[in-house]
Amino acid sequence: MARRLLLPLYRKQQYKGTQSMSTPLKVVAVSGGTFRPSRTLVLTEALVAELAHHLPIDSRIIELGDIARPLGGALSRKELPETVEHELRAIESADLLIVAAPVYRGSYPGQFKHLFDLIDQDALIGTPVLLAATGGSDRHALVIDHQLRPLFSFFQSVTLPLGVYASEADFSNYQISSESLQARVRLAIERALPALGAAAGDLRKIA
Repeated sequence: MARRLLLPLYRKQQYKGTQSMSTPLKVVAVSGGTFRPSRTLVLTEALVAELAHHLPIDSRIIELGDIARPLGGALSRKELPETVEHELRAIESADLLIVAAPVYRGSYPGQFKHLFDLIDQDALIGTPVLLAATGGSDRHALVIDHQLRPLFSFFQSVTLPLGVYASEADFSNYQISSESLQARVRLAIERALPALGAAAGDLRKIA
């Protein structure tokens, strides 16, 4: 089930053709794990929380496990139930995406790919995407650059400079226990902020 968190932080934003408005950045985070507890979800939540320390955001976390069964049974988008269609529209209308996937046999899972197979190919043009991944060991760390970046390049999205990879050793009882991972989360958001702040006016999508 998607969860929404409206941060009580606002700033002025000039919309093209409209008057100045106060509005948070609409952030949709996709956690590509299908089981709970989930290290991928924990990493996703950490990235959203760190971003919220720096920017006014309205965040929504979509867990693949919550929609995997009806999603997997759909051969086309028109076969999706409304609950899943609603999640796809949220992804397509996001100002910023945070996308985290577990590594399964050297790549992201098939259900994760199927989710993005059903996204309109033009809906994410220019959308900033912060990438993250989790895996059993560090040998999968290149999945971000070799698998996830090419996927969002197809969508003509803007993948942010630094992704975050976490291995099983970075967690204890499904909580982040590694200071190194915590530092990587902070650094990824720090590196993302100049792009997000400088282009804030262009990031916000108007329905």
